[in-house]
Amino acid sequence: MYFAALLARTEDGWEASDMELDDVESLSDLIDLARAAAVDDDTVVALIEQEDAWFGVVRVDGEEDPRYFVSNASAASRSSYGSMLTDELLGSDEEDDELDELDLDGTEDGEAAPIASFTDEEDDDEDEEAGSGAEPVPAGPLGDPRLLDDLGVSHKQLMTLDGDALSEIAESLGATDVLEAVR
Repeated sequence: MYFAALLARTEDGWEASDMELDDVESLSDLIDLARAAAVDDDTVVALIEQEDAWFGVVRVDGEEDPRYFVSNASAASRSSYGSMLTDELLGSDEEDDELDELDLDGTEDGEAAPIASFTDEEDDDEDEEAGSGAEPVPAGPLGDPRLLDDLGVSHKQLMTLDGDALSEIAESLGATDVLEAVR
């Protein structure tokens, strides 16, 4: 079970809105939702949590590049929304997209690919070689732990949060009431 919310900073404090994850199919969708929630291109913080297993924070400041933090990358990488964040942080998503766009079978568009014959042993060897180049996902935090320093959540605090981390973050931001209203 996931919980996700957007906190948008305004002149009067923070506004919260429930984030519908059903509409989020990629990290770009999440960033677009955050930018749409921004008031006058001010800061938006997207908070995502999966049943105390991990939490993620995405910070969007106007048109600047988003910043990310995941509390437990290993746990997050095993979930659909968490894997979007860990893939971005590890840089594996871009490489996969580039490979998908290449024509690796050597055929022209519309041409049938040649049929190759492999024994099970050769196929297994190739699978092992392909997997060995992937960067391992760390068991702990991943990303920019300083992304909320200037908002009242120190990097040391962020790195040690567990349990009800989103409530603690909201409390430090002064946004407890607005976050609880959408929970």
